Amino acid sequence: MSEEQVHDSTEAFERALASPREERYVLRLYVTGMTPKSARAIANVKTICEEHLKGRYDLEVIDLYQRPQLAEGEQIIAAPTLIKDLPLPLKRVIGDFSNAERVLVGLDLRRKT
Repeated sequence: MSEEQVHDSTEAFERALASPREERYVLRLYVTGMTPKSARAIANVKTICEEHLKGRYDLEVIDLYQRPQLAEGEQIIAAPTLIKDLPLPLKRVIGDFSNAERVLVGLDLRRKT
């Protein structure tokens, strides 16, 4: 990880820890270029976050074509992949995120029914 990436991640974690009353979600979405699937995944995740986490999330979109070293460091085996760093536990969801219920369960925002 570059110094800039570490700094950005540190800032996101510090912001998340600064508001203990409201759980802050730190999310990273890994995509591969601006393909239709990537664009759909980005739009779907943003919609889900705005509907369910408005004002309580930080979302970083990472293009693995521009930063391929992150795929290995984060053990990304498929894209799009959404990683929830905070609140713990760390969670991963893979797909285009068109099934909002599956994403919410994957992020621990809803229990399986």
